[in-house]
Amino acid sequence: MPQLSRHAGQLRAVLGPGGAVPRLAPRGALEHAGAAAPLSLHPHARRARGDGRGSLRRDRGGCDLRDDRAAIATPARRRGAHSARVARHERRHRARAVSAGLFAVKAISAAAEAGEQPLIRVLSLPSLTAFGIGSIIGTGIFVLTGTAAANHAGPALVISFLLAGCAGAFAALSYAELASMIPIAGSAYSYAYATLGELAAWFIGWNLVLEYTFSVGTVAIGWSAYVVSLLAQFGIHLPEALIQAPIDRGPGDVGLIVTGAVLNLPAVLIVAVVAYICYIGIRQSAAINFAFVVLKIAVVLGFVLLGAGFVNRANWHPFVPANTGHFGHFGWSGVFAAAGIMFFAFIGFDTVSTCAQEARNPRRDVPLGIVSSLAICSVLYVATALVLTGMVPYSDLDVAAPVALAIDAHAELRWLGLPVKLGAIVAMISVMLVMTVGQARIFMAMAADGLLPSWFASVHPRFHTPAHSTVVTWVGATLIGGLL
Repeated sequence: MPQLSRHAGQLRAVLGPGGAVPRLAPRGALEHAGAAAPLSLHPHARRARGDGRGSLRRDRGGCDLRDDRAAIATPARRRGAHSARVARHERRHRARAVSAGLFAVKAISAAAEAGEQPLIRVLSLPSLTAFGIGSIIGTGIFVLTGTAAANHAGPALVISFLLAGCAGAFAALSYAELASMIPIAGSAYSYAYATLGELAAWFIGWNLVLEYTFSVGTVAIGWSAYVVSLLAQFGIHLPEALIQAPIDRGPGDVGLIVTGAVLNLPAVLIVAVVAYICYIGIRQSAAINFAFVVLKIAVVLGFVLLGAGFVNRANWHPFVPANTGHFGHFGWSGVFAAAGIMFFAFIGFDTVSTCAQEARNPRRDVPLGIVSSLAICSVLYVATALVLTGMVPYSDLDVAAPVALAIDAHAELRWLGLPVKLGAIVAMISVMLVMTVGQARIFMAMAADGLLPSWFASVHPRFHTPAHSTVVTWVGATLIGGLL
């Protein structure tokens, strides 16, 4: 009872004459320098020490009163306190976002929403698989196989291909899983943005720009050399000033030199044709690429099936040549060294994921396209290595065109030389086509995230392709292929 009377007296003191509730002042306006922690009306509150100038009391809403005046926490006051806490939380959240800066990630749901824009979904699983094969099988199968066999692995190049294929499978499965979760264009760039943050995405995006653009330009240079050689067989000779780059690397440590040529005209022309195909529509690009992929698979299978009849099993012994005393030069160290070289022959399956926004069923078809393209190319690579090392001794394969060498070694197969050269030309066109498609969509994805001007994200209203990004890719590849 005495305690109840004391609280009643405190309440009357607060209400004052007439029972009016006094206006509560903010906490900061009532606290004074040197004040200790105030008291509270709550029966379980802790009492603080006074400072000799009157005690302070604090209610749960955070209001302080002088001279033993208590605060009454009304529902409106509690709502105000809650709003203040929410505001403080939002300010802290914004501060953390600013401090995170370049390490901020994009939610997967936001990434999926960002993928909703006017690209048409026309790519089926066969088209996506053909994009992967078109990018993977290039000149590597016609050049790298001979170098790796002659200098590193010998007939055990087959094992090197299997090891490289297994390593590529781990990467391909990672791409497949991410593609099913984030079915938008951008490939590794978009995946990095959603998982590692903006800084990592920016870095990976520009690495992809270098990879794709330089791939188009350098493959165009190789294509030009093949075409010039093929035309020479038919007595057609182009001027030297139009088949060489005006800038080239000099001998030794000389650096870059001026050759006196005007430009590499065949390289410039093929880049322009490829860019035009990519500009006028993804449906046209997919159809042409599918036809080229069928042709180059037919050439590879023709070499494997016809060459198998001329295999000399003695060329496979010893299957793993003895090491010469240098690491990576034959022996098992050479097998692993060759696997590292041949891994580059598997690069390209990631281009399938750049077409996710144009796939009919991206969550299913893009992962299947990545895995199936890698599997098909692995089988073709292993079969080619097995037949190639069986047709001629591995020590003779250290030439620029080992497949042509193996064909010329058997008079009955010399007619196959022209189809193989045509297959190499077609294979390189397919590589340039797929790389141009992928590069344009990476530019578009970066622009959609604000890392490039929005101009790069523009989609052609008629062709439904990233037109501006395709033009930029064409210009960059032309400069590399025509002038360097």
